[in-house]
Amino acid sequence: MIASVLLEIKAKSVDKTFDYIIPNVLKETLKIGVRVSVPFGNQKLQGYVLDIKEDRKENYELKEILCQLDEEVILNKELLLIGKKIKELTLSSLSSAYSTMLPSALKARKNNHTTKKYEFYLCLNCSVEEANLLCKNKVQKEIISLFDSNITISKKEANEISASAVKTLLKKEILIEKKEECYRLQIGLEELEPKKTLTKEQKKAYEEMILRKTEATTILLHGVTGSGKTEVYMQVIEEIIKENKQALVLVPEISLTPQFIQNFTRRFGTQIAVLHSALSIGEKYDEWRKIMRGECNIVIGARSAIFAPLEKLGIIIIDECHSDSYKQENKPKYHVLDIANFRSQYHKCPVILGSATPTLEIMARAKKGLFHLVTLTKRAQNNTLPKCILVNKKEEIKKGNFLLSEILEQKITERLEKKEQVMILLNRRGHSTLIQCSSCGFVYKCPYCDITLTFHKSTKNLRCHYCGYTKYLDDFCPECKEESLNYYGLGTEKLESKLKEKFPNANIARMDTDTTSKKGTLETLMKSFREKKYDILIGTQMISKGLDFPAVTLVGILNADMTLNIPDFRSSEKTFALLYQASGRAGRSTIPGEVIIETFNPNNKVLNFVQNQDYTGFYHYEMQVRKLLKYPPFYYIAHLTIKSKDYELARNESKKVSEFLRKNLDKDTLILGPTTANMFRINNVYHFEIMIKYRFDKKLKDTLKELEQIFMINKKIDLDIDMND
Repeated sequence: MIASVLLEIKAKSVDKTFDYIIPNVLKETLKIGVRVSVPFGNQKLQGYVLDIKEDRKENYELKEILCQLDEEVILNKELLLIGKKIKELTLSSLSSAYSTMLPSALKARKNNHTTKKYEFYLCLNCSVEEANLLCKNKVQKEIISLFDSNITISKKEANEISASAVKTLLKKEILIEKKEECYRLQIGLEELEPKKTLTKEQKKAYEEMILRKTEATTILLHGVTGSGKTEVYMQVIEEIIKENKQALVLVPEISLTPQFIQNFTRRFGTQIAVLHSALSIGEKYDEWRKIMRGECNIVIGARSAIFAPLEKLGIIIIDECHSDSYKQENKPKYHVLDIANFRSQYHKCPVILGSATPTLEIMARAKKGLFHLVTLTKRAQNNTLPKCILVNKKEEIKKGNFLLSEILEQKITERLEKKEQVMILLNRRGHSTLIQCSSCGFVYKCPYCDITLTFHKSTKNLRCHYCGYTKYLDDFCPECKEESLNYYGLGTEKLESKLKEKFPNANIARMDTDTTSKKGTLETLMKSFREKKYDILIGTQMISKGLDFPAVTLVGILNADMTLNIPDFRSSEKTFALLYQASGRAGRSTIPGEVIIETFNPNNKVLNFVQNQDYTGFYHYEMQVRKLLKYPPFYYIAHLTIKSKDYELARNESKKVSEFLRKNLDKDTLILGPTTANMFRINNVYHFEIMIKYRFDKKLKDTLKELEQIFMINKKIDLDIDMND
């Protein structure tokens, strides 16, 4: 018998299976979808078995599989198909598709091995009375006494009395050691809460979803912030579970995961698995196998959880579906919505997209009837949406209010006096964004990227947020040796420091990737803020989505124009979503909320729509702009990036690519570029971009595949294709 094995080989030109003889010892156990170790040249490599056949047509000599690495199938039938779908959608290799789907411990990598975790137990090999007669000292008898009311005891507990005594009892065979596999991640059991009574709107949304519970369809749940989308999700999931099916719930940010887990364990207990990037390799390994074994009925996670190997999938819920984080930035550049749609068709189950600010593409599909639209126009507790005030930062600076506007400072003081909580959004981490010498004008820049270094005061480091380059900051200028460095720009670290000076009696916390990188810090911070141990929470966009803190009555948004100035056709949409979502954190309980948005452009239409909480108005306004400029949802976009360490080579090759596209694509297809990328040099690699706008171009995929083949053997140039930018 012959096995076709897909190897994890980094060479771009190698994307195929290799045949190996199945040794007699593996003929009964080897299955499609397991990992194996095989000889490849002078190496030993790992790969996935994609096919098993009785015979082969080739005449050349085949090598034997060395060993089987998994007892259980890693890639089931559905996951094998998903990998092929990713390859088709993203023009990536099949091996990279499977690699991105699996947790690190289950990837086909050289020397990749993660052990299972075991708990060790002790049990008696005779009666308690006989054991006491055989024991010669008090310590041994103390250990035996633990069995008076127990059949087994923890070895760890016995070792705390005396490890040497335990060793002696095992040697004498008075005790027997047993081991049981345990999972590294233990979800704490919350006190179960009954389901809440749904409002009329929530009940209608629930009924619409239940009506389509066996259909391969997509439902957009468009609900204002605080409208109780999570409660609707949970009640729908409850019905799905009753039918012996499983639910997959995706959230865009890791910051939302603890809140969702807590809400779901209060309703469903601990039959939940969790998948996200903050878990250790061992925890992900355990959770994946827990799902494969069917030991949970709900999976909660971030983007990669879309690949959870659920065999009885009954519903897929994608919360905050507008989020950028549902699109993979690295190859293969898949989008969660595409994979969810495939799994929906495979399992004949619905996909629920939830958001207060769905993307224009999603809403346009709902308006056309391609998605089923369900709306929640009111907050769950019937409280009003927060009042938004736009503040002209130009006028505030004239008054000398550089940090906070006069009204925001006043409102914060009022909330602190009332023992209410405040959230402040500043979507830039670090202390200062520009360090310049006032004597000679020297500016600290990344030596590998076209960007200034950001200063992090807590570590006194200058850091590049693109390539990770770090440099210790001296007190003097490296050029003129003068102690004349000035710190410009505002990040969350500097804001925290300044607010502590301005409000010395307030407890202030900061939530960004710098403060939540250590395991468990995010959960601890959120728990402390919920318990009102902090009065003010400062954060980046991490705090803008989905978080529910009832005592927050004021949200301040600083530098609201920041994302508007990004050269991206989606900058208006991203700004509206960020500010609208952040505004929605205020007034979610019985006390009315307020939002102060500081801006240099108070007359900007996007900000006016945010101020009026008017998604519909923004949607119609932005759709007109998109139609005029031929952007999605009226046109599809494919994005090509040509990268090289050689500037001239990258420039010349990008011109050749542009000419090749113009020659081979339809005349109605628009090709823009090549042009230098927004971040032109990253880690000493130069980036040129080409944008393709198209509606229906049958030649596009074949043309791009041909380009891929051309650049596969070119080691000096990397061609990056994003089919759905």
